[in-house]
Amino acid sequence: MTGRPALKRARIESGRPFPRGATWDGLGVNFALFSSTATKVELCIFDSEGKTELERIELPEYTNEIFHGYLPDARPGLVYGYRVHGPYEPDAGHRFNPNKLLIDPYAKQHVGAVQWDHALFGYTIGHADKDLSFDERDSAAFVPKARVVDQAFTWGDERRPKVPWERTIFYETHVKGFTQRHPTVPKSDRGTFAGLMHRDVVDYIKSLGVTSVELLPIHSFVDDSYLVEKGLRNYWGYNTLGFFAPDPRYLATPFVNEFKELVATFHHAGLEVILDVVYNHTAEGNELGPTLSFKGIDNSAYYRLLPDQKRYYINDTGTGNTVNTSHPRVMQMVTDSLRYWAGEMRVDGFRFDLATILAREPTGFSEESSFLHACMQDPLLTEVKMVAEPWDCGPGGYQVGRFPPGWAEWNDGYRDTVRAFWKGDEGKVPAVAGKISASADLFDKRGRRPWASVNFITAHDGFTLHDLVCYNDKHNEANGEDNRDGHSHNLSYNYGVEGPTEDEGITEVRFRQLRNFFSTLLFSRGTPMILAGDEFARTQNGNNNAYAQDNEIGWIDWNVTEEGRGLAEFVQKLIMLRQSLPMLRRGRFLHGTFDEELGVKDVAWMSPSGGEMGDAEWTDTGARCFGVLLDGRAQSEGVRRPGTDATMLIVMNAHHDVVNFKLPDVAGGLRWRCIVDTNLPDRDELVPFEFNTDYMATGRSFLVFLLEPEEGHPTSEAASRAFAHVAEAFAEAAIERVRFSDEVDETETESDEPEEAPLA
Repeated sequence: MTGRPALKRARIESGRPFPRGATWDGLGVNFALFSSTATKVELCIFDSEGKTELERIELPEYTNEIFHGYLPDARPGLVYGYRVHGPYEPDAGHRFNPNKLLIDPYAKQHVGAVQWDHALFGYTIGHADKDLSFDERDSAAFVPKARVVDQAFTWGDERRPKVPWERTIFYETHVKGFTQRHPTVPKSDRGTFAGLMHRDVVDYIKSLGVTSVELLPIHSFVDDSYLVEKGLRNYWGYNTLGFFAPDPRYLATPFVNEFKELVATFHHAGLEVILDVVYNHTAEGNELGPTLSFKGIDNSAYYRLLPDQKRYYINDTGTGNTVNTSHPRVMQMVTDSLRYWAGEMRVDGFRFDLATILAREPTGFSEESSFLHACMQDPLLTEVKMVAEPWDCGPGGYQVGRFPPGWAEWNDGYRDTVRAFWKGDEGKVPAVAGKISASADLFDKRGRRPWASVNFITAHDGFTLHDLVCYNDKHNEANGEDNRDGHSHNLSYNYGVEGPTEDEGITEVRFRQLRNFFSTLLFSRGTPMILAGDEFARTQNGNNNAYAQDNEIGWIDWNVTEEGRGLAEFVQKLIMLRQSLPMLRRGRFLHGTFDEELGVKDVAWMSPSGGEMGDAEWTDTGARCFGVLLDGRAQSEGVRRPGTDATMLIVMNAHHDVVNFKLPDVAGGLRWRCIVDTNLPDRDELVPFEFNTDYMATGRSFLVFLLEPEEGHPTSEAASRAFAHVAEAFAEAAIERVRFSDEVDETETESDEPEEAPLA
């Protein structure tokens, strides 16, 4: 090879084809790399910083399409990459180019970051033949390397929390964004796993009451060249380069076990760790993208190519390429990655980005796809939470409700319906009634449970909850795309002023709407998901697509206002109440079915007049206020134990004005207690009301009443205990406070200038 350094030939043994990747056995390191069409693989050894290539060694054996070799005396810390030889025939789907150093797909740790240069591309940029040309420049100086790791870690008495699905509350956040501006996290730890496991951070999350922290992608990823040219970053991380390695920028130390420390810390606090994973595409883009790993190892195996034009990629992701999970070795890589994070790293679940792609066979999406089968038969993966984002931009890409039993799914229909209802849109009562009942029309099949519907109103992609009630339009100018990016249909409303205002009336209604959204979310059946910072009204200044904003727009500001603190305490109370009300977690869907034995319905939909809604009320497009009566006698599961749940009445008034809502008369010797009124968020007592009382439901407000047996009433002891649990939770919420830190020091806040990622 032209320009190849004169390197010493190292002793290498045949080794084993399994496991794939670089595996230290205590005496040496085994290397194994899959490629079905390569002709030769060279292992390239670098110095500890990944700067200088020291040795180039051909892997001596090829077994079952695996190139492999064993280096005696090699140790953890060794830095390496691969050069893979084979045909460069883009029209046939082959893009081998040994001038390009390639990252091991199974690498457990990456060293350095991509430095954009023309040498990264397998073809010559600017050539008339485009990607059909062949580039001979060496890319080693510009591509990350892999490092051999020692997996040993002392877990001590760590135990998985194993939070039951019916008690799960997801809290979606970003490793860097959550701590980059946190006042008590040491500056050196901000934005890293070490910062996220800081005592004050963990105490805050725990005090809020959520159960499961869902982290945006932590797998090693690439900052797109067009973003780097504009001085931006791929902040969210949906551009994966390695499915086994944590991104170096999230490590405060040179050791990947820092992530294990984070998991152990969260588990000790009773918190689950959920990873947002991106197995649908990689950072290599389409035929004009760089050659960093998979493309140069076995392009035709790792990616879905057009059947009749293998030069080009199927682009069901909208990012240029689609990972080919129909190939058994690629499927194995994905499931090996999942098992690695669930087993070796002990995470508690996964949220799959664009999961429809993973379940799409060549014939289209299938509930019986090989990927879904592989996950559901695996004894380790069946023990962790599996959540699908059930859509992509490919043909037949929208598949909400179509994933098989055992899976939960993001329910964007819930998001849009709840937003539209509280915005005041017409004719939304029937739709919102179905959504707050766990969308039975979508999920009540094949024995699936209400928890299968992951309910959310906001997520990382879109407005924050605060911005949802402050902006009519998106304001994405900072993204450098002339505000053309991001969704324009946000179902948002600013209540008179676009953005910040000093008008107290507008501020009051905005915060009441925030409380309405949280109340709806946490009193709906299904699994709630909260976007981190929404609980204290964080803003992105109207940016609804902050994917590239690795700065104050994307980072959480912990200098929280008094209104924000009050909102967080209100959310904390709602979470405590939710966890004390079994009826919100029952495993049955609500259909308004009459129970002949008990003489009650599982749910009754009430009009403001106090009676059940009829056809006229359901079809009234102007209706914006209704009630949900959940009779505690009909909520038990399994063996009949009528009366074990407290009876609940929920009132939702999206009308802009007061509505007189008549509390229904159920039986004598009982009375209603108001436990939530979003117009009175600071109420610290359970206020009693008699039946047939007209309750003045403030315009745009959410209310919850519980039925309390009066003293001496001959109701079941279990029902009284159920109400007592709620009263105890309410009292605890009045005493306990969310654990904010008041030690805000703006001088310690890092600038938005990117720092060099630490070697990992």
